[in-house]
Amino acid sequence: MPFFDLSLTQLEEYKPELTRPADFDNFWSETIAQSQSKAKPIILSQVDLGLSLFDTFDTTFSGFNGEPIKAWFVQPKQQPITSIIVEYNGYGGGRGFPHERLNWAGAGFGYLFMDTRGQGSSWGSGGSTDDPHGGGAHHPGFMTKGITDKNQYYYRRLITDSVLAVSAVRSLDLVSPGQVAVTGVSQGGGLAAIVAGLIPDLLATMPDVPFLSNIRRAVGLTNKDPYAEIERYLSIHRDQVELAFNTLDYFDAMNFVINAKAPALFSVALMDDICPPSTVYAAKNHYRGSAEIQHYDFNNHEGGAGFHWINQVEWLRRIINS
Repeated sequence: MPFFDLSLTQLEEYKPELTRPADFDNFWSETIAQSQSKAKPIILSQVDLGLSLFDTFDTTFSGFNGEPIKAWFVQPKQQPITSIIVEYNGYGGGRGFPHERLNWAGAGFGYLFMDTRGQGSSWGSGGSTDDPHGGGAHHPGFMTKGITDKNQYYYRRLITDSVLAVSAVRSLDLVSPGQVAVTGVSQGGGLAAIVAGLIPDLLATMPDVPFLSNIRRAVGLTNKDPYAEIERYLSIHRDQVELAFNTLDYFDAMNFVINAKAPALFSVALMDDICPPSTVYAAKNHYRGSAEIQHYDFNNHEGGAGFHWINQVEWLRRIINS
């Protein structure tokens, strides 16, 4: 894949105009409050799945509208934890099995990996959480599900789930509220950036090649899914272009991060044709708090992969010890 977006110098200065609707903050404060009012206590059921060095819990917490969301919670055995990592998944994946994701627990952190409602059947080992909502006509996938109404749009539910996952682990009183960090890759990275804009007192956020940023630019700049789902939908529903983008403005990461205060470590791949580099820099450059970015010049959407996790854990330990 060749370089196709702005040069690195241009990317470092790229700061597009925000597309924030006037009622953006009210919409989200009301959305979160409505679901928080219906939340039930988090449930952790210890399970034995062969991980003798870790305590593993099949977890259920309340997400959007009080609906049950599955997760895995893993922590090292007989070792106190001082911080918790909440991770969100990439597009189409589910929570799978806990043995597939042990890096953070292996590094001594408590670790919650959230299932993604309605997803989990595109790759990986499956998901366990339904999305009991319709959304009218939509292109296969999740990007256009409910796209003509911000109240019915799929990502209203998923973003709310992501915020309430943090509230759920904080309720366990395992660590202080300010010792919870969030992370994720692609869709999960976009959610990590968004959550930082909705919960300003996080320990840190680590959006890895994040999706869901600068959406108006991304659609048409890349012909790859998931953004191409929107392109194909609008090629049929020709009369809904502005209606669709007006909805998407409520779910664009760059519109959230102007409220984000936690330290941030972004990553970007300069040949990424799924989450184009300029869309990542749009979120990073609008980020209100301290934000760093690690770029991987010759990588596509895989980004830094294992190299970047080493950077993340070193960076996070510096944040904790600062």
